Amino acid sequence: MAKIRKQDALDYHSSGKPGKIEVIPTKPYASQRDLSLAYSPGVAEPCLRIADTPDDVYKYTSKGNLVAVISNGTSVLGLGNIGPEASKPVMEGKGLLFKIFADIDVFDIEVDANDPELFIQTVKSIAPTFGGINLEDIKAPEAFEIERRLKEELDIPVMHDDQHGTAIISSAALLNALELAKKKIEKVKIVVSGAGASALSCAKLYHALGAKLENIYMFDSKGLIHAGREGLDSTKKLFSKHKKNVEFADAFKKADVFLGLSKGGLVNKEMVMKMAKDPIVFALANPNPEISYREATSVRKDIIMATGRSDHPNQVNNVLGFPFIFRGALDVRATTINEEMKLAAVHAIASLAKESIPEEVIEAYGEKNISFGREQFIPKPLDPRLIYYVAPAVAKAAMESGVALSPIEDWDAYEMELKNRLGLDNKLIRNITEKGQRSPKRVVFAEADNIKILKAAQTASEEGVAFPILLGRKAKIEALIEEYSIEFAEDEVEIVDPKSDEEVDRRKKFGLAFFEKRMRKGVTEFEAIQIMRERNHFGSMMVEMGDADAMISGLSRNYRDVVKPAIQTVGLQKDMTKVAGMYILNTKRGPLFLADTTINLNPTAEDIAEITSNVAKTIRKFKVTPRVALLSYSNFGSAFGEDARKMSKAVEIIRENDPNLIVDGEVQANFALNNSLMNEQFSFSTLANKKVNTLIFPNLSAGNIAYKLLQEMTEGDAIGPVLVGLKKSIHVLQMGSSVREIINMVKVAVVDAQNK
Repeated sequence: MAKIRKQDALDYHSSGKPGKIEVIPTKPYASQRDLSLAYSPGVAEPCLRIADTPDDVYKYTSKGNLVAVISNGTSVLGLGNIGPEASKPVMEGKGLLFKIFADIDVFDIEVDANDPELFIQTVKSIAPTFGGINLEDIKAPEAFEIERRLKEELDIPVMHDDQHGTAIISSAALLNALELAKKKIEKVKIVVSGAGASALSCAKLYHALGAKLENIYMFDSKGLIHAGREGLDSTKKLFSKHKKNVEFADAFKKADVFLGLSKGGLVNKEMVMKMAKDPIVFALANPNPEISYREATSVRKDIIMATGRSDHPNQVNNVLGFPFIFRGALDVRATTINEEMKLAAVHAIASLAKESIPEEVIEAYGEKNISFGREQFIPKPLDPRLIYYVAPAVAKAAMESGVALSPIEDWDAYEMELKNRLGLDNKLIRNITEKGQRSPKRVVFAEADNIKILKAAQTASEEGVAFPILLGRKAKIEALIEEYSIEFAEDEVEIVDPKSDEEVDRRKKFGLAFFEKRMRKGVTEFEAIQIMRERNHFGSMMVEMGDADAMISGLSRNYRDVVKPAIQTVGLQKDMTKVAGMYILNTKRGPLFLADTTINLNPTAEDIAEITSNVAKTIRKFKVTPRVALLSYSNFGSAFGEDARKMSKAVEIIRENDPNLIVDGEVQANFALNNSLMNEQFSFSTLANKKVNTLIFPNLSAGNIAYKLLQEMTEGDAIGPVLVGLKKSIHVLQMGSSVREIINMVKVAVVDAQNK
């Protein structure tokens, strides 16, 4: 797992606008008329409608897609009772997950109320604002009573995710693990370490799935919960079926299942050795499991194991559940989240794990193949199918159990709606990061005497996507590293000064190789060797000669000063005559690819066709299906002119060479990006009912202006320019890129190097 330094975490939360979430208007507000409609006097009309028909609040306000994430800060993820203010970063983080995974809006509410009754009354008082309530980080046993009361007294979905999230995901994992072990749930012996809200909820759900209470051995800090124990609350008493005490280590004898929700290091190899054949071990304490994956698998080759960590197979991660459970509940206006809905989520998640894994998920995790088995019995968090597997299952269960006030009638349309919501979740960078981590590459940073570059190199190294090679004067780089407390592992970074005496031999070697390429293009042998003192030429030759896998440069250099050496050294891919610059903008509609934005001044129709084909191939390598619009001032012959004719002709060439590519043009940008407009006016187009994600421009002026405008007007990350068409992975940074943008560019360069 990537190292997270204290200052990095503080900077992440404080940089720019403090915090992680904000409120964004969803209606126009540019004119006085807009404001009059939004507030006084126009707002009176929906108010009166709601007063007459209270259910109309779902029609005229955001209530139906708004969840409160509420805590009193009494049990914050491993930090304990730190209070409401200190819990706010966690609640904002939960809100961010709701939004990116299920497009659910969130207000985080931190309540200064340790008394359960005061907390309950506070939540009840603000409940009319929300379509659902997610209780978070409230200590047991108060959490049980708080959730029970609120579920009874409110008519909107309420769920304490600490209790039920892990229970739902681990139950899905248990069903599949038992299938792999060929065991029946009603017959297995289960040992549980921990008796907090999460562990108790897990055990209850296991029981609901068929586990016998007398087969569940639950341990808290005082030992086994058994009939002879005094002072047990009503929830723990449910699991006190054993007459005598049993030591924790002895309980493992012939146990089929271990569930750990306690603390790291409580379980040793000897305990695991005592377990029955094909033991199921869910060691879910974070960050350190009750027994490490390595220890457990070293003593039992037949083990079926899950942890809470992302760096081992089968991560029990609550994000597999809560966003989609609330999504389904909100979409049918469920009055509660009941047992039927939770069990539906369990079975949907378990079922999804058995399905064939989409190629983009396999690519994201860098596996050659992922299939149902001991290494894969829980879906991956990045699986895009979760939203339309789990949410509909929950919605159907709500309808069948009679708690849905707004039943869904057209399930195909609902699934399409859910898929469209995925555009709000920009998975591209996460997918690229995951793939990069599976096979990190040696990346040359040609401007390593810049602190932004050093910080990006440090992060790329710590995230496990790159082994940095830092070019520049060694003394200056080392001084910056010391001044800014940059940390690198000794074996993960190399500092190279192309001008130093240490590099004389390599300069000569690179220079002679460069001379072979350029001898008939005006370069002498002496000039070729001398030019290797320049970092962009030296770094490009490191990639060409196999001393590195990728290079990035351009933060403080002219664009041409990077592109020219790259083309001269590594050259173009086979059968390509053009290099193009492609930008990736991460927008709310998903990733938007723009080309050519940086290189070709006024390409011909044939050039446009080649550029489009090369860009489409690059996009496909990111496991995204390109849907391409060739832009112009004209819509399908509505206006005349050289650019319009050029783009129309390019479409003809593209269709002849790549008939499977989704492409059309010439078309104006607003029609390309607006499905409603396109369907209304040009339903004949191959882009009708398609979500365009790739824009090709008629010339450099249009492309460059457009991407810079979009970059300033949108708040998503910009990545690029990605050089398309080079034989090897060399990419150019924008001058003045942020550290985050540099890191993203490194990840793109690493994945590009993997593909090449």
